Amino acid sequence: MRAPGPLFSTTIHVEKMAMRALLQRILHGNVIIHGEEVGRIGRGLCIFLGVGNEDTERDADYLAQKVVLLRIFEDDAGKMNRSLLETGGEALIVSQFTLYGDCAKGRRPSFSRAAAAEKGEKLYSYFVARVSAHGVKTATGKFQARMEVSITNDGPVTLMLESRP
Repeated sequence: MRAPGPLFSTTIHVEKMAMRALLQRILHGNVIIHGEEVGRIGRGLCIFLGVGNEDTERDADYLAQKVVLLRIFEDDAGKMNRSLLETGGEALIVSQFTLYGDCAKGRRPSFSRAAAAEKGEKLYSYFVARVSAHGVKTATGKFQARMEVSITNDGPVTLMLESRP
């Protein structure tokens, strides 16, 4: 009889990372920093955006267009057939470097694949501007701030998008 193999694999698959957006369809949401509300929206999407080391404006362009045109809102028949643009929905966009947390090794996440602050803030601001340029009313948190994000999920519908397959 053979001895059982290791409980945990030590093989780590390294792949090229992509800009990440975690979308949650919401009825309303807001962001508070140090007791002051800095952003509020009604029905639409809460978008947690993670920017990686290798991300570019092209990644942000792709994700912004995908987010505003993705058909995840219900039509009159109750089917997910309408986009943020078609519904007149709003977007609450929050920077979220922890979307790049790698928990494969040890017990503490590694954030080595997240973009450095300067690059992350630049691409976050660029993404917000691109979503807004599509005609979507946007609200944000503050980059690198400790935020209280309150949302009321609608569905719930939660999807992860990446700028590259």
